[in-house]
Amino acid sequence: MRIAQVAPLYESVPPQMYGGTERVVSYLTEEFVRRGHDVTLYASADSKTAACLVPCAPVGLRLDPEIKDPTAPHLVMLEQVAHDAADFDVIHYHTDYLHYPLSRRAGTVHLTTLHGRLDLPELAPLYKEYRDMPLVSISQNQRIPLPWANWMATIYHGLPLDCATVQETPGDYLAFLGRVSPEKRLDWAIEIARDAGFPLKVMAKVDQVDESYYQSKIRPLLEDADVEFVGEGGDAQKFPLLAGARALLFPIDWPEPFGLVMIEAMAVGTPVIAFPNGSVPEVIDNGVTGFIVKDTKEAAAMVDRTVELDRRRIRRTFEERFSVERMVDEYEELYQALATRGEVKVYSIPKRAAGSSRRQQAGAAAGKQV
Repeated sequence: MRIAQVAPLYESVPPQMYGGTERVVSYLTEEFVRRGHDVTLYASADSKTAACLVPCAPVGLRLDPEIKDPTAPHLVMLEQVAHDAADFDVIHYHTDYLHYPLSRRAGTVHLTTLHGRLDLPELAPLYKEYRDMPLVSISQNQRIPLPWANWMATIYHGLPLDCATVQETPGDYLAFLGRVSPEKRLDWAIEIARDAGFPLKVMAKVDQVDESYYQSKIRPLLEDADVEFVGEGGDAQKFPLLAGARALLFPIDWPEPFGLVMIEAMAVGTPVIAFPNGSVPEVIDNGVTGFIVKDTKEAAAMVDRTVELDRRRIRRTFEERFSVERMVDEYEELYQALATRGEVKVYSIPKRAAGSSRRQQAGAAAGKQV
């Protein structure tokens, strides 16, 4: 098949450091190439891929200090994808909803994997307007705010089996990986580690939008706890840190759509201690690959019990449920079904009855002639 993968431009593909969505796009792209498909990747120019790369920004936008409006380069990229659309059997977007007006009218087979939260109030009207967009969720929980949307499948993320290996004897610390943000609750992870009597190693990024939160809420905690903040790392630093940890702490306080770090921990055999929000009950097998707990006290109590879990079994569960091969098998089947059915057609804007345009309705409400 002739496949286009359209990545966000915030990070390279794969990302040099933090970046879940772009990492998944990379895994998808490289596995489709390995299987013999003709794949084109729309991404930043510093991306590395065996596919045909169409560079749409010099570097990942987060690393470009000159970028003030990240939406502008994305719109230029999407116009390029629309221009090239006839070259593909299927276009797979990972850019949220930015492409919907173009995709609706292009008449090309396409789908969108949604990687973010969907519980924001402004999204319901948008998805009611674009009810025709074919969507993929990354967990069943992610769908809850928009159960009526045009869902084609739920496809869990997957990792290459050779991304890491099991370390059967862990070290004497706990780990936290992710963003430093209110919903990720690094403060709770620090509390859990303190109550459990273990040091905590933190590998995380601080986005500009979360800098104030970090300075006011998190930095003071780092001064009073046994916490090593190792900064933002890539795969070369991430997997050894996870492999040596007694457990990964994942005390999230939001509807996490998937949580890639959970399966990254499973890939090295490290148990996950997590709160039951978002996708967590779908990803973690309680008592097998980790423990799902209700609060920080229970989380701290479970740290000692992680030695009861078989790290090789955790790795086997990862191989069975979260491999890149399984992920691409499911996408490949979906691509073929969409391309065979050919049900994506050029969208015609329906004509409204006389006097019922939104402009006329607004004028009537204001008592004006329009």
